[in-house]
Amino acid sequence: MNSTVKYVCPLIVVADMQRARNFYEKLLGQEVIVDFGENITFRGNFALHLQKHYRSLIDGKEVHPGGNDFELYFEYDEVEELACRLKDAGVVFVHEMREQPWRQRVVRFYDPDCHIVEVGESLEFLAFRLYNEGCPAEKISHDILMPLEFVEAGIKKYKQEQ
Repeated sequence: MNSTVKYVCPLIVVADMQRARNFYEKLLGQEVIVDFGENITFRGNFALHLQKHYRSLIDGKEVHPGGNDFELYFEYDEVEELACRLKDAGVVFVHEMREQPWRQRVVRFYDPDCHIVEVGESLEFLAFRLYNEGCPAEKISHDILMPLEFVEAGIKKYKQEQ
């Protein structure tokens, strides 16, 4: 018997399952892998749970959305394009696209139940973007706080995809 507690996934509580599902499927392109009605899991292992059902599992205790104390993190290399699509869809932003101190471009916004969602460019793409902007690999490694081997592999990967 294994005595280690196995981590499975984050589960966020939503008031309207169809609205939340549409948000993650249609706006963020996520794929449902398991659908139990009041609980669905997406590829990448995060789950939505219908608030009404979830409250019955926690003995009727209140659920307080919008605490700004948790976020789901995704990567997407075209952050600017995604931010425009989200804006067009009327999504409420925590902040517009910005560059983190380590140069990664990210955007944070709220899902329909006021959970924070962050989408940032992958660090491999970041290395490639900075390289294309004329930055040498050693400086990129220093700026993005990643080993030189990681930076060089990211640059090589995206160069091959061009």
